Amino acid sequence: MGKKKKILVVDDTEFNRDLVVQLLQDEFELVIAEDGAQGLKQTQSERPDLILMDLGMPVMDGWEATRKIKANDELKHIPIIAVTSHAMAGDEVEARKAGCDDYLPKPIDEDELLKKIRKFLD
Repeated sequence: MGKKKKILVVDDTEFNRDLVVQLLQDEFELVIAEDGAQGLKQTQSERPDLILMDLGMPVMDGWEATRKIKANDELKHIPIIAVTSHAMAGDEVEARKAGCDDYLPKPIDEDELLKKIRKFLD
């Protein structure tokens, strides 16, 4: 079996991080960040294969972190899936404008999450 793909989970809520970790840890190598600023640093140092980005966070929100990642030529190829409780009409459009490659509303649908991850990593 090849090396596990690396996923960066950026979320300020421990419950959400734990849920994603439990769901994905067997299949993927996981790196955790608790806000957008950490997420940006981890993206630069860890070079994940995919990022799960919460949008509403302190310090630097997911919109800003996504824009910064996508503005960086060395990082912009990394797919970013917005995972967010911002599920109002228009939020998905805004997330995609910021540079997110896909969008998943919370509460997280586990099957949907895995389907979206595999779409980018398979």
